[in-house]
Amino acid sequence: MMNARNKWILSGSLALSLLFSAALPLSAAQAAATTPVLQSSSTSITEYEQFLQEKYGITFQQGTVTKGQFLQQVAKVLHLDAAKSQPVFSDLGADSPYYSSAAALYEQGIITSLKIEADKPLQATSALYIAVKAAGLAELAHSYPQSKTTDALKQIGYSPAGLSLSAAQELAAAVHSGLLPTSFYKEVKGKASSSDLAEALLVQILSIKGEYKHYIGYTSDADIYGKLADAYNTSDIIQSPELQTVVDTALKQNLVTGYNLKDNRFDANFVDSLTLTYGHDNLKHAVQLIGLLRSEGIRAKVQFEPKTSAFIYLKEWGEPVQTENYKVVQIENGNYIAYAKEYDLKFEFASAADKARFQPVILQYAKKNSEDQTGLIASSWWQPLYYSATKLDDYIQITNNKITGAGHYYAQSFSLNEPSAAIAEGFKKLGTGLNIQSYPIWVDKPFFNYLNGESL
Repeated sequence: MMNARNKWILSGSLALSLLFSAALPLSAAQAAATTPVLQSSSTSITEYEQFLQEKYGITFQQGTVTKGQFLQQVAKVLHLDAAKSQPVFSDLGADSPYYSSAAALYEQGIITSLKIEADKPLQATSALYIAVKAAGLAELAHSYPQSKTTDALKQIGYSPAGLSLSAAQELAAAVHSGLLPTSFYKEVKGKASSSDLAEALLVQILSIKGEYKHYIGYTSDADIYGKLADAYNTSDIIQSPELQTVVDTALKQNLVTGYNLKDNRFDANFVDSLTLTYGHDNLKHAVQLIGLLRSEGIRAKVQFEPKTSAFIYLKEWGEPVQTENYKVVQIENGNYIAYAKEYDLKFEFASAADKARFQPVILQYAKKNSEDQTGLIASSWWQPLYYSATKLDDYIQITNNKITGAGHYYAQSFSLNEPSAAIAEGFKKLGTGLNIQSYPIWVDKPFFNYLNGESL
């Protein structure tokens, strides 16, 4: 079946309308996404630090961390609102910069004492008591029998003697759950928390709550192809009637020529500065793309994000053939709206240099330049689609016009920069209670040319 973007190019009038907007191919699916609890190493510490900086604006000075600083950052990663109550702490006034965080954490039962000691160095054990409750592991911890608790504490050089039962249980659960990375085992007993440990615990809290990175594996994993196939094969065309009413109307009114529908539950949540998004519709192409990156020595995390692409199918193209992965609905003027199952692969690279290496590889091995061209991976497109949320050399800035509603689905349509304001305004007129965002992304030049109505 001819893919959606090749269909668009067949129509001269649609090619002209691409000057005003275009959309990504879309696909919907129920694909598995994992959020691993990572074990710390020098590499992952750097990764944790970068994630916290880019996603939450969190930085700790190297060396000693105060308890107040840690409480403040725990409240931030938990997105806690201001406390409804106003607890009276014995050593922390309401004018302290740490008061609102401490109050919110106290209200949630994450801290249980009215003595905060905000300006004192954060003890590693205190950090663990807080992290266990912040990660939602308190019930697990308090289920521990004495023997299980003792065995766990031996791994970090502790005896339960001198500890309250709940304190010993919480330390034990931090060990067994992976909340405390193994590389920090020797940094707990009788020591103040380092900034590295504080960052690792914040990331582990996020990870356990499903709010860290999501990915099916690495390009280098032996089982990555099977996981990719499972993700693709369990995906379906996404349906979101509320959003589709708006964006389908936008299609009928020629406000846009296409859009994507995606599910934010599959969001990779990668660090933007190291991430590229690559869109396609063919599983064999995805498999070969992973193999291509492996052959070039490029190792990256991989997330499969289901996507559905919607576009106008002109009646002069002939009677559309519907399949499980390609549906059409006829509209008033005799044309159709077509819905095609597609996907985005998110790649988070180990370095900015590896991210920069991606484009030359695609242009050589996955970009079609002639009908009879050989030496390309399967189902290569004339205008491959990949983009970055951060500026890159040799990429061109366009605009993503994104619509979110009350649920977990969202629609997006890519456009040139100039018409983006009119597109956003048009969306606002078509629906109420929707959040419309227009923001820059940087795409490969062939896809920019496609948006600009050029064949190559």
